[in-house]
Amino acid sequence: MNAVSHPRLPSRRKLLIVFGTRPEALKCFPVARAALAHPGFTTEICVTGQHREMVDQVIELTGLPVHYDLNIMQPGQTLFDVTSRVLLGMAGVLEKAKPDIVIVQGDTTTAMTAALAAFYKRIPVAHIEAGLRSHNINSPFPEELNRKIAGNIATWHFAPTTEARDNLIAEGKAANTILVTGNTVIDTLLHFSSEIDADKLMNAKLAARFPFIDPTKKMILVTGHRRENFDGGIQRICTALKALSARRDVQVIYPVHPNPNVRSVVEAEIGTVPNIHLIDPQDYLPFLYLQKQSYLVLTDSGGVQEEAPSLGKPVLVMRENTERPEGIAAGTARLVGTDIEKILANANSLLDDESVYRGMAERHNPYGDGQAATRIVEELLNHG
Repeated sequence: MNAVSHPRLPSRRKLLIVFGTRPEALKCFPVARAALAHPGFTTEICVTGQHREMVDQVIELTGLPVHYDLNIMQPGQTLFDVTSRVLLGMAGVLEKAKPDIVIVQGDTTTAMTAALAAFYKRIPVAHIEAGLRSHNINSPFPEELNRKIAGNIATWHFAPTTEARDNLIAEGKAANTILVTGNTVIDTLLHFSSEIDADKLMNAKLAARFPFIDPTKKMILVTGHRRENFDGGIQRICTALKALSARRDVQVIYPVHPNPNVRSVVEAEIGTVPNIHLIDPQDYLPFLYLQKQSYLVLTDSGGVQEEAPSLGKPVLVMRENTERPEGIAAGTARLVGTDIEKILANANSLLDDESVYRGMAERHNPYGDGQAATRIVEELLNHG
């Protein structure tokens, strides 16, 4: 594996890790934990607060220290608001922190804008989860462009898979600036999954949050919130869920995103349907518990496509395309879009045919082995 090429840095390097949403925080957690414990680094964390309440849940869970908090979130915020507030806020943080490296994660507006701010200050950027591509600039929106901008700025590209690496090389990135690490979300998941399994009291408390779970039924766990599904997609998903819920051997649990474009539709379509439990969005640990208890996952979320296969759960991806094709290729996930018949055919096949189910559940997870953060920190330390 080639070392990543970058400018010579001081012997004790100062890292600034920037995140603003719950997925970013979860994926930055293992890197931050490893860097904070390493004597070769001085590490600080900047939270933008792009998704205030949800990112705070992860900070509380992980105990990560927050050195700078931009606290940008406002009611009804637009992409223009988020971008401008992060950019202006980062200017002051970078001036005060004076990091040697800025670390961003993924494809959020926080990641893109923090990378741009670092570029304006001529500070090199390390991009975690680099190289994901749907090859459609409008889907997912605005994430596809966000990650491409961050990638064009970054000096270090920490790709989760070989396919992500190949995407970067195809765009002209030098091979020796890319390191395939696995995805840090698997590090986080395995860490907390082990904690749940080892702590009987924690397990009991989590179970008590969901007294309606029927262990005699196959639980279908659902997440759906993507912008590209607002125009009719959410309605079609609800129609499919209504049909699945009519099965006597199935129970549907759907943590509903607070976005009115999602919640209003879901509550109107399936809010009173027996056997469908609409619940509030869950903190990380309760949602991980639900994934562990589920039989099958239906999602349009990126992170869940990576997490569920690590727990042996088949995933039906309710999007027209995905920047995570490795799961499709490996057989841990299937792309069904929001087509009602495709959702029903694939879900019923998994529910009815044990061999089909095992064929997905027992496949190798292509997204990592839980050591991604160690690889990232060692690369930044050893190849200056």
